[in-house]
Amino acid sequence: MRTAIVLFTRDLRVHDHPALATTCAAFDRVVPLYVLDPALADRSPNRTRFLHESLADLRESLRERGGDLVLRHGDPVAETIRLAGQVGAEAVALSADVSRYARRRERRLRAECERHRLHLRSFPGLTVVEPGALRPGGGNHYRVFSPYFRAWQAADRRTALAAPERVDLPAGVPVGRLPARPAGESPDAVAGGETVGRERLRGWLPTLDRYPDLHDDLAGDGTSRLSPYLRFGCLSPLEVTDRAGDRAHPFVRQLCWRDFYYQVTAAFPQLARTAYRAGATEDWRYDTEALAAWTEGRTGVPIVDAGMRQLRAEGWMHNRARLITAGHLTKQLRLDWRAGLAVFGRWLLDGDVANNAGNWQWVAGTGHDTRPYRGFNPVRQAERYDPDGRYVRRWVPELAAVEGPAVHQPWRLPDPLRRTLDYPPPLPPAGPTPPWLR
Repeated sequence: MRTAIVLFTRDLRVHDHPALATTCAAFDRVVPLYVLDPALADRSPNRTRFLHESLADLRESLRERGGDLVLRHGDPVAETIRLAGQVGAEAVALSADVSRYARRRERRLRAECERHRLHLRSFPGLTVVEPGALRPGGGNHYRVFSPYFRAWQAADRRTALAAPERVDLPAGVPVGRLPARPAGESPDAVAGGETVGRERLRGWLPTLDRYPDLHDDLAGDGTSRLSPYLRFGCLSPLEVTDRAGDRAHPFVRQLCWRDFYYQVTAAFPQLARTAYRAGATEDWRYDTEALAAWTEGRTGVPIVDAGMRQLRAEGWMHNRARLITAGHLTKQLRLDWRAGLAVFGRWLLDGDVANNAGNWQWVAGTGHDTRPYRGFNPVRQAERYDPDGRYVRRWVPELAAVEGPAVHQPWRLPDPLRRTLDYPPPLPPAGPTPPWLR
């Protein structure tokens, strides 16, 4: 009876899971394992809640197939090796990842597997096209999106895999208890798990034809909202792309953006801390009061405040609002993009290193954007993408009585309300660089 361990990380699903499907086909007994690492705890209460819901759903899916999810607490490498000894495993499988943490974990795991004579194999599954599979002539990765998108569209892809019919767990393995479901910080955050994610995908796909016209409509909310399920691997990005069909479709293009940032991060792992563009000028202000006002949605710029309040309420923000709020922080307030990255990293259900850092650097002008000095005028953006002001009034109730697009022009509001909104926001002198950003 040959036994192997499948170490789950950010791939919390049973459908199109190459590591799980291949291991179930090759071994008699399979131990699905997730290790709750204290090093990752408390970074985001929202994501912790979503994670625990996803783990509960994954456990149920594995039990339906005769198996279970084994839960351990501690260092993932040490716990994996310990469990392998307990169950007599001869191999470990996991999905490859690109973050510095994930790559360090895999290097350590590989070294320990070699020391204990275990075979370790990493599998694709976190992206549509594997990072590093597409390379431009003379370079190790694509630095500009458009040529990457053309190569990505033409690339060969693996076939999506069905969920295994059976997962046979060795007898007598203590599976561990799921922790109590955390409360999170955002009261209106969506529930986690593959089951919810697949239901959302099925319900949204019939509207795909309307996506090009609706995805930038802030109040219409026509986006898929699948990003948290992709971030935690509750959905396979390959399966989502296959079901969308047309590789040139604007929605599929968004999935390609996700792959783009993964291949950038694989080649430039310091993306979350260091300017990606060589020669980028970083002359930032450091103002804790201005950062707090932006974080709490009280800058006095209605569209910015609406976006930040949506983020805090839902743990999610419309993509257009993300561009507007990030642009305001970096181009109008002139605050360091890393501070904004940290705020988004705390609240976003879909926050991950590659996409969060890549998008922030793009907006700040330190990333891969070929026009690094572009800016977003928040009022013009609001008038274009929230023309009747419904999005702003939904999230900034102080403006509920203001009719039409006037809601985007606070300087024209009656004086008491304008003073309440404090527009335009003052820019006090820059302070010293805080230690955590040095």
